[in-house]
Amino acid sequence: MQRYVVGRLLLMIPTLLGVAILTFVVMRLVPGDIVELRYAGSGGSVPPEVIQNERHQLGLDRPIPAQFADWMSDVVRLDFGKSLWTDHPVMDEVRIRLGLSLELAVLATLLAVALAVPLGVLAATHQDTWIDYAIRIFSIGGLAMPSFWIGILMILVLLTLFHWAPPLLFTAFWDDPVANLAQLIWPAIAVGYRYAAVAMRMTRSSVLEVLGEDYIRTARAKGVLERRVVVRHALRNSLLPVVTVISLEFAFLIGGLVVTEQVFNLNGLGKLLVDAVAHRDYTLIQALVLLMAAVFVFINFTVDMLYVVFDPRVRYS
Repeated sequence: MQRYVVGRLLLMIPTLLGVAILTFVVMRLVPGDIVELRYAGSGGSVPPEVIQNERHQLGLDRPIPAQFADWMSDVVRLDFGKSLWTDHPVMDEVRIRLGLSLELAVLATLLAVALAVPLGVLAATHQDTWIDYAIRIFSIGGLAMPSFWIGILMILVLLTLFHWAPPLLFTAFWDDPVANLAQLIWPAIAVGYRYAAVAMRMTRSSVLEVLGEDYIRTARAKGVLERRVVVRHALRNSLLPVVTVISLEFAFLIGGLVVTEQVFNLNGLGKLLVDAVAHRDYTLIQALVLLMAAVFVFINFTVDMLYVVFDPRVRYS
């Protein structure tokens, strides 16, 4: 087990290195120049020598391998440099928005799990009844409707009935927990509905598959209570694919809620990434992509470790 864990941790290094190389090269191959974009906002024509001087100060006129080597040496020390657009440290730009995105992802995950697991099990244990059909329709609705569209409908209803609109300023949890939850609960519901729909369908199919196993029939033949059969035997042995889906959706939520954040006026990591791409902010884009890749890699590793907890038959040796 220890050898497997160390091996998986070491495999993260080439994965993240590959992501860093690909992001670094692609950002310098796409059309557009950060220096020209910065001077375009001031209006008028800018002499070419001024642009060349600015590129030299930013180190953009150096060979790409040399730029990458310098950047990676700084990344190893957890120094991602400064934003080329705002001239603020990249870590400061990320830190301001990371708490918001992380809190929204956690809230959406809690709501999704609270809905998905009970309803998925209920649909599986009442297969082909009206309960199953109702839950399946509910889940299909979550898959069919984008979360940002649900958010727009929610805002229209809240605005019409309660005269509520998304606040212009974000309130941190430690400043005012009530105001913070009142602001984030609606986007969490909008995002968590689709999240729950995916996990709900996976829970139903997994539990249905396990309910057909021989050991389930044996437990029932021994007179074990149906509730105990479902909870102790069926649900526990069907959690592996459910945990995988939930974890990957959580990783996606960290930086993949661009439109939803825009609808609810939330300045999270997704919106920051879009702004960085629009401004050709190389250093900020590289840091955000590497951060999101690290989140996916770490969550995949965590899920592999959780497999042993949820299923004692899984052993890493």
